[in-house]
Amino acid sequence: MILPLVFYSCSGTETGDSTTADNEFTGAPGEVKLMTVDPGHFHASLVQKYSYDQVDSVAYVYAPEGSDGLERHLARIEQYNNREENPTNWVEEVYTGPDFFEKMIEERPGNVVVLAGNNAKKTSYIKQSVDAGLNVLSDKPMVIKPERFPMLREALEQAHENGILLYDIMTERFEITTILQRELSRYPDVFGELEKGTPEDPAITKESVHHFFKYVSGQPLIRPGWFFDVDQQGEAIVDVSTHLVDMILWETFPGQGIDTTDVNVVHADRWATQMTPDQFTKVTQMEPYPEYLEEDLDENNNLNVFANGSFVFTVNGVHGKVSVEWDYQAPEGAGDTHYSIMRGTKANLVIRQGEEQNYTPTLYVEPVNGSGGEQFEQALNSAIEEIAGEYSGVSLTPSDNGWQVVIPDEHRIGHEAHFAQVTEQYLDYLVDGEIPEWERKNMLTKYFITTQAYEKSR
Repeated sequence: MILPLVFYSCSGTETGDSTTADNEFTGAPGEVKLMTVDPGHFHASLVQKYSYDQVDSVAYVYAPEGSDGLERHLARIEQYNNREENPTNWVEEVYTGPDFFEKMIEERPGNVVVLAGNNAKKTSYIKQSVDAGLNVLSDKPMVIKPERFPMLREALEQAHENGILLYDIMTERFEITTILQRELSRYPDVFGELEKGTPEDPAITKESVHHFFKYVSGQPLIRPGWFFDVDQQGEAIVDVSTHLVDMILWETFPGQGIDTTDVNVVHADRWATQMTPDQFTKVTQMEPYPEYLEEDLDENNNLNVFANGSFVFTVNGVHGKVSVEWDYQAPEGAGDTHYSIMRGTKANLVIRQGEEQNYTPTLYVEPVNGSGGEQFEQALNSAIEEIAGEYSGVSLTPSDNGWQVVIPDEHRIGHEAHFAQVTEQYLDYLVDGEIPEWERKNMLTKYFITTQAYEKSR
């Protein structure tokens, strides 16, 4: 089976209907039509790893000519169409030309713009799409430089006023250990109350380690050269940290909208990861370095990428810390890792993902302040029994410092599948006709925090 494709150049005929997209969604089959813009990041294809009844099988792609990202995007879609288990049936109609974005705005064959690629122009693409009355599903980050934050704020406000749905892809909320950490924090007899913490000992900490070279959908991931240019991809503080800030807001104040006036960045730091020329070639299939990376080379021709960062901030007086590191490649059998702790007055809820956990995210409940007696254990068992009503099979087993939450494999669907869950959430919001107020407020505040941290790190 060959992926159905229609290519046309800047002089080609138009596809689709050029009328303004209809924003009245009912959940009917095929009423959502995707328009993917310059899919330079593999997250664009992960939105289409599965089919959705509400989404038309014809997807429109607008990209510059000669784009390696486009070729890899289409190859992944073809892989999803041709797999034996649960194949998709996407038909990709592709426009390439220097005016690809303007052409998308002009033609508008769809009603949802998907953005996942070079972040340098993403905020502008978001604003122009909203100006054109188009809904937007955007990969993170939606902004990477503080001077662009006012543009994002305006786009979010304008989208809400005009009934347009602008939403970013927050996959980590769907990781089962994060979900259960959040759930357990809502049981006072188990967790107590969330500590306020200090800058040195925050109440909630999120740390993640990522790798430049990895496998996606079973294939080595080839990254574009611009991924290593922080002016195009963004530094860690404004990139991956977006997920971690989002989870802190989502877990500590569930269902509450946090205003920008409720947060404050205490301090921030950044540092570089070094890559050799051979490593750069392996992960990009490019040599030599592109001109835009030359200023980041040292005397040995190694590339220094400011892909690492950490910062502490407060939310209504609660101290949170996020930290992101990028290594070149994970050890054999390992992958990206995550560590998180929520500190309560009765117990800490800790997620670890190291060698001891076979690099699988694992949630622990660890009593503090002498709270681990029989009464506490009864309360914990009762909480787990209640949670298991929604997440079947969840149970407890003793661990060195308390209990490990045992999670059946059926709930561990993996990072790539989380993109479908976010997309399904977005489709539900389209039918509702709006994004909840707390979501909208936290989206703005999240990027306010990351851009403020960017400035603090200088």
